[in-house]
Amino acid sequence: MLENALADETSDLPGPVREMGTIYLEQIARLTEAIERLADELKAASKTDAQLRRLCTIPGIGPVTAGAVAAFAPDLDTCDSGRSFAAWLGLVPRQNSTGGKCRLGSVSKMGQTGIRRLLIVGAMSVIRRAVRKGGSSNRWLAALVARKPKMVAAVALANRMARMIWAVTTKQEDYRMA
Repeated sequence: MLENALADETSDLPGPVREMGTIYLEQIARLTEAIERLADELKAASKTDAQLRRLCTIPGIGPVTAGAVAAFAPDLDTCDSGRSFAAWLGLVPRQNSTGGKCRLGSVSKMGQTGIRRLLIVGAMSVIRRAVRKGGSSNRWLAALVARKPKMVAAVALANRMARMIWAVTTKQEDYRMA
């Protein structure tokens, strides 16, 4: 749209606006080229690096998410469990307890926002695929999507994916569906 307006010499765009539009289009082209180059490098690295390849075996986790976990997550051996890693990401429900009764609240959203966002996006893609296919081979996911809103199901699945990341990384094994 902007390209067409700038290319049309008969349009009544002022000169400075036309010049700024040209600068923006050049920046967009350079950034697009850099992003595509980095995405290709990340894809190649995820095929050669054992940890990235292992993480990419988990449904909903691609090279970008695997790279983010490898780069920004702490050493997962320091986490006691998958739940503590999910809590570090901010994907665990807040616990309110009184009188010995524990009630789970909403997700705290504290913690590492970048990886959490990537996991939720990956979970949404898994859910979208399951809905489009008319069901999932994963009974837990199919039941969850049937009874909860998609975003709630995505956060629950992202929590589960975080636990899978911890398990796959600490056990040094590829993901295999139970």
